Amino acid sequence: MKHVATARSPQRAVGVGSGAGRMRGAVRSVGRALHLPVTGTARSIRKATHAHGAGESGLGKLIELHAVNGAGDVMITVALASTVFFSVPTDEARGRVALYLAITMAPFTVLAPVIGPLLDRLPHGRRAAMAGAMLARALLALIIAGAVAGGGLELYPAALGVLVASKAYGVVRSAVVPRLLPPRFSLVKANSRVTLAGLLATGVAAPIGAGLHAVGDPWPLYGAFVIFVAGTFLSFSLPPKVDSAKGEDVALLAADEDHLHGPLRKGAKRPGLRTVGPAVTHALGANAALRCLSGFLIFFLAFLLREHPLTGESAAVSLGIVGVAAGAGNALGTVVGSWLRSRAPEIIIVAAVALVLGTAAVAALFFGAFLVAVLAAVAGFGQALAKLSLDALIQRDVPELVRTSAFARSETLLQVAWVFGGAVGIVMPLNGTLGLVVAAVIVAVGWLTTLRGLIASARHGTHPRPRVA
Repeated sequence: MKHVATARSPQRAVGVGSGAGRMRGAVRSVGRALHLPVTGTARSIRKATHAHGAGESGLGKLIELHAVNGAGDVMITVALASTVFFSVPTDEARGRVALYLAITMAPFTVLAPVIGPLLDRLPHGRRAAMAGAMLARALLALIIAGAVAGGGLELYPAALGVLVASKAYGVVRSAVVPRLLPPRFSLVKANSRVTLAGLLATGVAAPIGAGLHAVGDPWPLYGAFVIFVAGTFLSFSLPPKVDSAKGEDVALLAADEDHLHGPLRKGAKRPGLRTVGPAVTHALGANAALRCLSGFLIFFLAFLLREHPLTGESAAVSLGIVGVAAGAGNALGTVVGSWLRSRAPEIIIVAAVALVLGTAAVAALFFGAFLVAVLAAVAGFGQALAKLSLDALIQRDVPELVRTSAFARSETLLQVAWVFGGAVGIVMPLNGTLGLVVAAVIVAVGWLTTLRGLIASARHGTHPRPRVA
């Protein structure tokens, strides 16, 4: 009996070893099956963001960072919208959103013009500034999460902090892009790639944020915390040339005309947007009108569709349809802008604003669910296309000496225009026809006041750049 037992022991050991080996092999196979989609997707994303020299120049890293930024911002937006807007009846929601605007947007309107000049003083610390903006939003997301759970008033100053940090990141990012251009890569193409990455990330993160909100109100904010912490570390992966200020100066919105005729004198003001070609200021005015329209539509349609949703749809679905239409239009405008490159940017801006104006007028005259969605899409399309054309004009007409600062100042002004449009939208009565008439008037004012200057600029072509010593 002992001999038989001894003889069977090796067979049993071999069987056990073979079973364990098969189990390890199965686990490895499952691991590879789960790992390959993730790594394959990561490789595909990296290949797309680093194509055409973007990887070597560092632009690919900035594209990825902006995608992280967009994902984090939309997580916070989902949490704030559900807290301030969806959680109470419409009348109370209007009061709460008005309070939100008063406590966050109004101070931001005062702070926004200061952001550009402050960041001009950090030409050697742009990576640190972007990382700081990311880390600040990560910490503020946790503060907002506590306020959402406990109903504390700290939600409002924390939301203001998120807004300021987000715009500070945007200003620095605009200033960084020109330093990361690959060879034979236009600024319009670079900005369109960066913008499109942010839009795609927003589209992916929005439903994830909604799913996290279904788990609990603070969960989208926890997700934002994780995303922004990752963005903090990713900011420092940008190449060191981002922090170089070689050949740069500060662009102001007003300057002495003497700069156009001679070298910069000691103690005199530096050249600004008003002295580097009228096309830039006219294009900025047209873009401000579209950005004002964007702020107006966001707040006005949010309440209008909550009270009067699209036919056969709930308020949430109605808002989702309009939001998707706006996002799709913005993405299409970015793609078209990249395809057009820098061809006749003044004419592109004139045509884009005219298209938005015509659509707004038609939507006001024949107000209906379909036309509201169309207006949202066309407004997003026009805004993206006009902004890329403004970038092209800054690249064309603004000397490299002050170009990065010019991007910072123009972005700040556009954000102030958005805030103003949002304030108008929140106080409007919930009358669809009246609201879209106001929307058309906003665009018409911006178009008519800039039309002549932009067409004249297009006829004269490239403007001579001022001499700056």
